[in-house]
Amino acid sequence: MKTQIFSRRLRIPAPATDVFQWHARPGAFERLTPPWEAVEILERSGGIENGARVVLRMRLGPFSRQWIAEHYGYEEGRQFRDVQVTGPFARWNHTHRIEPQGLDSCILEDRIEDALPGGQLGQMVAGAFAKKKLERLFTYRHAVTYGDVLAHYARPYSESGGVSMKVLVSGASGLVGSALLPFLSAGGHSVARLVRTRPPANQEGQVFWAPDSGSIDQAGLEGLDAVVHLAGENIASGRWTPELKRRILDSRVNGTRLLSEALAKCAQPPKVLVSASAIGYYGNRGDEVLTEESALGTGFLAEVCRDWEAAVEPATQKGIRTVLLRIGVVLSSTGGALKRMLLPFKLGLGGVVGDGKQYMSCIGLDDAIGAIHHTIVTDSLSGPVNVVSPQAVTNREYTQALGKVLGRPTIFPMPAFAARLAFGEMADELLLSSARVEARKLLESGYTFRSPTLESILRHGLGMS
Repeated sequence: MKTQIFSRRLRIPAPATDVFQWHARPGAFERLTPPWEAVEILERSGGIENGARVVLRMRLGPFSRQWIAEHYGYEEGRQFRDVQVTGPFARWNHTHRIEPQGLDSCILEDRIEDALPGGQLGQMVAGAFAKKKLERLFTYRHAVTYGDVLAHYARPYSESGGVSMKVLVSGASGLVGSALLPFLSAGGHSVARLVRTRPPANQEGQVFWAPDSGSIDQAGLEGLDAVVHLAGENIASGRWTPELKRRILDSRVNGTRLLSEALAKCAQPPKVLVSASAIGYYGNRGDEVLTEESALGTGFLAEVCRDWEAAVEPATQKGIRTVLLRIGVVLSSTGGALKRMLLPFKLGLGGVVGDGKQYMSCIGLDDAIGAIHHTIVTDSLSGPVNVVSPQAVTNREYTQALGKVLGRPTIFPMPAFAARLAFGEMADELLLSSARVEARKLLESGYTFRSPTLESILRHGLGMS
């Protein structure tokens, strides 16, 4: 059996203990799993200590394979290992080693000894593919580790004398929420979900609400440090019928008002409410540069955002610091606009929409959750905050960048009339509308983007170096 060695080292300007603890906490595994890997956790016992085990299902197209890994070689603050018990490799032994470099720096080394099934023939057929897959995987994992550890180490939450927060999140199953929860958990914070199904009385980590009927578990809102409110009907779930438009508006306005009024009634209200809004607030503005000071635009989405943001007023009046996240197009291969575009672009069927001159203000998923964390721990931030990358791009520039990263031509345009025929009113506000938005308040408050350009967002999120 031919064994090969893969090793990747990363210097992180944070104490070794912080980096080790990040790996040991719930949420780290989810953060380290690339969005392009179809991995499902079937069973987990323990964390990274000796004897802990995880059972995964890994999919490749229509096929799937179970992978069972067991941890051993645990050295507190320095090392842990996992070995494949059952899985796709003939041998897999992964050592995670963290070596201090002074008090505030360390070296993270991932070292893998693996062997492919089929012996020499397996190595000849799939060796180069396996090596490339590992390089892609650990480029992503090290970028996430570096960014997450620094976000928590450099910006601790210390108003109450410690670094751990109690955070409640609504919309936790959505694109942003499902990434935010493991980010916060791996950072050492206690995270609860606002859920629509009443949990058992002895189950922690869930707070019940029913925004349609106006009910909420008031007691579950006491003693929180922060609330992140992301819930709302998907605006791109179908053609905008009058009924869907009503649900889009009501889900945002009624839910936000219910939550804000309930938080205002708390004997111990949270210190901060971070509530989602959208850059749809600005409407279709051509090439006008838009900041948080820009006026309200026109159109359905602008009206929704206006009423959505106004619904936090009860919390603001209570003295809760309130942040309104005007979120741009969040790019991730796991959902949203990018996921819908990937297949046609991979097939070489992508192209500009309309005349391609309309501005798209995007942000990578890791920066979206990083910006949310930044607004939680930055006391000077309140009111509207644009959550977009530093450089808006036109639809034509976006199309060219995605084609370049995927290595595909982009020669099949979608004329404006075709977009309107396919999507109705939604086409004018989501596909053909132009919003050139600046992240002025984020940048001025010291936020550092992990992926500041569109190409860097796409390469990180798609694993394309």
